[in-house]
Amino acid sequence: MPMDRLTRCVIFLALLLQSAELLADWREALPDAHLQGSGEMRMFGFSIYNARFWSPRQPLGADTPFALELTYSRAISRDDLVEASLKEIRRLTPGSLSLELAARWEREMQQAFVDVRPGDRITGVYMPGEGVRFYVGDTLQHVVKDDAFAKAFFAIWLDPRTRNPQLRAQLLGEAKP
Repeated sequence: MPMDRLTRCVIFLALLLQSAELLADWREALPDAHLQGSGEMRMFGFSIYNARFWSPRQPLGADTPFALELTYSRAISRDDLVEASLKEIRRLTPGSLSLELAARWEREMQQAFVDVRPGDRITGVYMPGEGVRFYVGDTLQHVVKDDAFAKAFFAIWLDPRTRNPQLRAQLLGEAKP
């Protein structure tokens, strides 16, 4: 019986150590990040989410890590989040997104996103040269080890061709919310 208890303790400790990354808050990935800007995404007068952009430095360079934190104001299904994201990625990368790549990125987003309710928070952390880590609340949800995906995904908010240039300017600290 004592050996059984020892085995359970060893297994528990091993699982705890392996899951430490899963339990880490996104701020541990960017300990020097400062709030650069924030704004609200509205459609037809309704608040969709509040966005906050964190980075260790400004101006933003290609090798600068950052976090984009979205706190939702309304319920949105995972499928709708994935569909809207993929639609914007396609719009911003015309002709260069193959069906195979789009399907792979869609599967990644299905793992990264959840159905959200008002007050829920999803944070994407861009790690240059690596990809993106997605956190739901303070828990790591999914890691996409694909730098091209990370750049295409964050272009939804940060590309000059974004659908909401005012929100982009607010996030980058160029305009007041």
